[in-house]
Amino acid sequence: MNEFATSVLGSTGLSVCRLGLSASYRPGRETIYRAAELGINFFFSFGFDTQMRSVLPELFGRGREKYVLATGAYNFIWGHGDIRRTLERRLRKFRTDYIDVFLFLGVMKERELPARVLDDLVRIRDEGRVRAIGISTHDRALAGRLAALGTLDVLMVRYNAAHRGAEQEIFPHLARHNPGIVAYTATRWTYLLRRPKASPADAPVPTAPMTYRFCLSNPHVHVCLTAPRSKQELEENVAALDRGPLDKEEMRFMREFGDRVRHTKKWFM
Repeated sequence: MNEFATSVLGSTGLSVCRLGLSASYRPGRETIYRAAELGINFFFSFGFDTQMRSVLPELFGRGREKYVLATGAYNFIWGHGDIRRTLERRLRKFRTDYIDVFLFLGVMKERELPARVLDDLVRIRDEGRVRAIGISTHDRALAGRLAALGTLDVLMVRYNAAHRGAEQEIFPHLARHNPGIVAYTATRWTYLLRRPKASPADAPVPTAPMTYRFCLSNPHVHVCLTAPRSKQELEENVAALDRGPLDKEEMRFMREFGDRVRHTKKWFM
């Protein structure tokens, strides 16, 4: 892979393919194996996605050190917030001695991240069965403050052509502690792949690979998650890594298109 396609996940020291795989849309076991063949080594699992849970232990048996597993416990608001108990479950189900990145998932507001959660995350990292800790959040201001504090190793945040607030609220706070940044919703739940209402019928529409290249054109993003529905979609997305960052005209197009999508769907900010 070229330099655009690989990175080190912030201060964690973990070498990663910059396109990570999520099995949100159940792409099939064959697709997950194909991802590994194509060089993807960053796998994000919610913990209940059965395809990922069945394939990754088999891949780990061929060399655990080749792969980076990101998983975690869900926010207390969803009733799955016991970090230590969830860690034990993840270790058993993935048949591994350690988790590379353990996240507290689904933090929508700062009050959903009490101090005891941060304490628990730090504790399991210090015990050695977790290499890096972090959260996933839509709260950019919170993510920016956490980045400045340096408590967490990884931040999983929304970033795409329609939602670019991280450029002002998160990325400027990364320099001192260099947390790993994992971006999700690159396609904005496919809205960036559709022509907005009132647009001309022949107006161009981005492809999924373009949305990933948009995210990865920002050097602050170490990994961008992709959630293909099939092996074909996966291969198209991975091939985009060979094209490198967007050029000036492509970037202008993506930003303008993203603005149109965002203004069409203001309620989905």
